[in-house]
Amino acid sequence: MAYVITDACVMCGSCEGGCPVGAISAGDSQYVIDASACIDCGSCAGTCPTGAIKEG
Repeated sequence: MAYVITDACVMCGSCEGGCPVGAISAGDSQYVIDASACIDCGSCAGTCPTGAIKEG
C-alpha cells in the first residue's frame, strides 16, 4: 500500500528529494504521493521533519 502525506505537511520539500522514484510532487496546500508510482520503500517518511508521511 502506498504512503500518504497528511495535512501535517508544512511544504518543506524534504520528502520530494528523498523519493528514489520521483513519486512525490507539490500540491496546492501540501506535497502529494502518486500511489501508482510509489514503491512503498518508506524513504520519504524518514525525511519528513513533522512525521506527516504515513503508510496508507
